[in-house]
Amino acid sequence: MPDGDKPGCATCRREPVKRQSWSEKVPSRPMTPAPSSKPSVGTGLVAHVRSLVQVEAAEIAGLVWSAAYFFFVLAAYYIVRPIREEMGVRVGREGLNVLFTAVFFVMIAAVPVFGWVATRFKRSAVIPIVYVFFIANLALFWGAFSAGLGGSWIAGAFFVWVSVFNLFVISLFWSLMSDTWSAPQAKRLYGCIAAGGSAGAFCGPLLTQSLVKVLGPTNLLLVSMALLTAALICVGALRRAEVAADVDARIDKSPPKLQDMMSGAIRVWQSPYLFGIAMVVLLANLISTYFYFEQNRIVGATLSDAAERVQLFARIDLAVSILTILAQIFLTASLMQRLGVGLTAGALPAVVIIGLIAIAAAPTLWMIVIVVVIERAVAFAFANPAFRVLYTAVPPEDKYKAQNFTDTVVYRGGDAASGWLFSTMAKQAGLSLAATALLTLPLAAVWLWLALKLGREHGLHAKTQGQP
Repeated sequence: MPDGDKPGCATCRREPVKRQSWSEKVPSRPMTPAPSSKPSVGTGLVAHVRSLVQVEAAEIAGLVWSAAYFFFVLAAYYIVRPIREEMGVRVGREGLNVLFTAVFFVMIAAVPVFGWVATRFKRSAVIPIVYVFFIANLALFWGAFSAGLGGSWIAGAFFVWVSVFNLFVISLFWSLMSDTWSAPQAKRLYGCIAAGGSAGAFCGPLLTQSLVKVLGPTNLLLVSMALLTAALICVGALRRAEVAADVDARIDKSPPKLQDMMSGAIRVWQSPYLFGIAMVVLLANLISTYFYFEQNRIVGATLSDAAERVQLFARIDLAVSILTILAQIFLTASLMQRLGVGLTAGALPAVVIIGLIAIAAAPTLWMIVIVVVIERAVAFAFANPAFRVLYTAVPPEDKYKAQNFTDTVVYRGGDAASGWLFSTMAKQAGLSLAATALLTLPLAAVWLWLALKLGREHGLHAKTQGQP
């Protein structure tokens, strides 16, 4: 799956609070208010929010701060993401091979460390410390780039750092959501909270492509720092908001530990179904990383100005966000219901096959940009939701452990393997972009076959477990 892209323990104990459900009838009030009384702005806002979302009055503050928190986190990430892509262009193809390998090993080391820290300390302390740490890192990178220390090692360090940054801040966000909302609340409110993140993924690249020529790529890091600071403020406000969640019903979404990944590896190897899912992730990442490498190579050869490259990458992210949001609103649910999981998951490899043929026929900058935009939008809107549905047909423990292993080791391992594979094909064998695209077609065909096969097996597993 493309990078992007790509979601504990309770902080207190208290007795569940008996509250009136949103669906229960509110006691009637006098029909004729006093002549001097006027509906307040706050009352009107509450009524408007409750007309759109199934939210209780006591939950509105928490809902707004949660959505705002996700907005600022993703906006901050999507500002540094195009700068990371520019650093990838700067280090070149050979440097990217090393960087993807470094990201793989750093992820393997960081995931269990993060899991240990998050389970040993209260989230109320962990989140501010981690966010202040990342804000300080951005300040150091800004100082280094401003001082002209933009060598390949600084660019490489920033590339790896952004990948780790994305893992930590997104994981911490969902861990805090697990601490804040109970399972029944999550079913009603997570859609609205996720919409806040989608808005951030839209505004981040919009800000980048609008400001990069004015501020320059380096000063965009200051904008990302400001957005992360706003996210930290939202964390404090969310802590103070009384959502009255049932602590015993909160979602268990603890960060993965090393033993969980090892257990997940064993389950993936033992289960043909889980092994098939892991192979889909591996093939998807092999091919999407191929697109990424060729995109960076062609952009570097075509555009010499760093600000223009950052602006192009931001426009790609913006186009992906727009297409993804539109598809999620109007197409995802209906396609999943009408076509089923297999065909929906197979939409991505089918698009990839068409894209590879198009690149082989016209290996130009704009052709690969168009293919990358469509491929990432289809992945986010259709393939990723269908991929997550595949896990609903396995026991909860297998789902948790196997998914953690696949999302970390297999996902990042595919990135690292893809870099060396396609670099060898291009450099050692002397293959052109068109020839490499044609040779990649069999991998995409196997990916499509596996996606359709897993869709059929999901139906059989779901019937066995009595799921609808």
